[in-house]
This record gives sequence, C-alpha cells and structure tokens, in this order.
Amino acid sequence: MKKILALVLVLALALTLAACGGNGASSSTPAAGGSSAAGSSTPASEPAGEMDVVNVAYMANYASLVEVCTAMEKGYFADENIEVKLTAFQDGPTIIAAMESGSIDIGYIGSGAHKLAINGQCKIFCFAHVGNGDAVMGLKSKGVETAADLKGKTIGYAPGTSSETILKQVLADAGLSESDVNLMSMDADGIVTAMIGDSLDAAALWSPSTLKVEEELGGDVVTLADNLTYADQAASISSWIVMPSYAEANHDLLVRFTRALYKAKDYRADMSNADEISGYIATLTGLDKDTVYAQRGDAEWLTSEEMLAQIEDGTLAAMYQTQQNGFIATGDVAAEVPLEDYILWDVMEEAGA
Repeated sequence: MKKILALVLVLALALTLAACGGNGASSSTPAAGGSSAAGSSTPASEPAGEMDVVNVAYMANYASLVEVCTAMEKGYFADENIEVKLTAFQDGPTIIAAMESGSIDIGYIGSGAHKLAINGQCKIFCFAHVGNGDAVMGLKSKGVETAADLKGKTIGYAPGTSSETILKQVLADAGLSESDVNLMSMDADGIVTAMIGDSLDAAALWSPSTLKVEEELGGDVVTLADNLTYADQAASISSWIVMPSYAEANHDLLVRFTRALYKAKDYRADMSNADEISGYIATLTGLDKDTVYAQRGDAEWLTSEEMLAQIEDGTLAAMYQTQQNGFIATGDVAAEVPLEDYILWDVMEEAGA
C-alpha cells in the first residue's frame, strides 16, 4: 500500500511540474551576437495538454521579433493552443531554405526575400509591416559621398535581402551596373566586421547592423539610400510565410497563429510598450536592450484593425503589387504574378473575423 501511495504522489508531482510549463512558447538559445546556428534549437519542456508545436524562424532584430516575442510573452499563442519554438537565422533566403528542408514551419522574411514567394517558393499568410530598417552606406574616408562615387568601390552585401534590392536601385540611379563595382557577398555580421575593419568602401545592411556601423564609425558614414528613398518603386514589406504544402495541411493552425499575431500587433502598436517588448527581445537574443529599443522606429506598426481595413480597401494589395513591380524592374521576377498565387488573404481575413 505504501508503494502504491508513493507512486501516486510521484505522478501527482510530475503533473504539477508539467502544468508549470510556461505560456506555450519556447526558444532557441542564440550564440553571442544574437544568432544561433541555423536550424538548431533548444526547446523548453513540453507544456501540459495537446499543444500544436510550431517551429518558427526569426532574425535577431526588433522588427522580426516584436510580434512573435510579444505573442509568446503575453500568452497569445498559448490562448490559441500553440507552442512556439524559435530558431535564429541571418536572413530571409536561409530561412526559406530551412523551410524547404522541413526543419522550420513558419518564417519571418524581409522585403528582399519576397521575390522567392513571388517565384513560387513559399506562401505569405500574414502581413507583418512596412519597414525602414535597410540602408546602403558609404564611407567618406574611402571617397564615397554619393551613389556615383561607388564606381570601382568594394561593397559588402547579403544576396536575396531587402538591402540588396536597395543597392541595385542605388546603382541603377547612378548609371552603374554590378560590373562597375566590386561586390562582396557576406552575411550581416561579416559586413559589419569588414566595414569597421576598413575592408569595405560601402555596404548594404539592415538594422541593427546599420546602427552598429554608425556607432563605431560615426561621422565617416554616409547613408546613400534607405527604404523610404524608393517607397514609390518597391514597398519594403515584411511578412510571415509558410511552404505551400504546410499551408494546405494546416489552414486552421495558420488562422490561430495569425490571431495571436493580431493581438501582438495591437499591443506593439502602443509605443509605451516598446520598452517592455525590447526587454523580451534582448533576453532572447542576447543583444543589449538599449540597442534593441533604438530599433523601435524601424517600421510602421499597424494595429490589426488598421491592417484589416487596408486589406478591405485594397491598400495592402497595392503595396504588395508595388513590391512585385520593383522586383520585375530589377529582373528578380520575370513577369507579373497574380497576388492570389502567393498571398493567403483568406487566412488574414478569417483571423480577423
């Protein structure tokens, strides 16, 4: 009888501990500098109940994490019976590659990687924001003060990113082709190191890397262009994406995930919450909280109501079309593709119903 009683007590204790498994969210532990190895994660203990586990890819910056971190910390995903496991990546194209391999279910991408969605590699199921965190930067000490000065210069960039799109536009406006400059393909950390280390004359970067370069090099930095420079030609939209097969098999889950994001959008839109959210992001990424907080102006933060209104009146569709037109102009997309082919408007609308 004592043995049976002891067994009952042990089981009761185990159930109690499981019930304290958090708010339906877990994350990878990033390496120093804010990124973990691509595709690796260290999940927390499985929460009690049958939660839908979703592997989510992010980039270590405010814009990428502001919604998902808020939804995790405020319990919005748990409200939808979803457990999120986060993994850090350097950029959108590597996130899409991980999704194609099956290690990631949902990802956040910046504007540059949208050409892959347009070309059929993934589906957009939720609009994130219109950003202004990308820039092409030159160094005055290297003779770069205007776009025309880039001729013959060494420029660091990350292929497939929003900043590369802006770089192409800067070169075109200056009457330069890619053969007129020395392009160096690098990841964001490598670009920052090379800029500070005097190995580059200019760079195409995004926040917070732009902030790091400005902090280290100060008045030597000149911003040649940012997202707003070409807002009329290529809207800098960021979005949440999935593989087409995942979308087909998990429609209800995507609606619930989006509903949680909507709650986070509303909380995020109140700028008095930016300090709190920056703390969440700093804890996850290992970045300095002040550095994260400085990124709070990197985008226009719509509420869910404002976003749904823009879907209804066609504003959002017009922005996605402008974005696509920009890719057609740069040759990244061969011909016009109907928005409905790669944007799941029904998921966004059902989540807001």
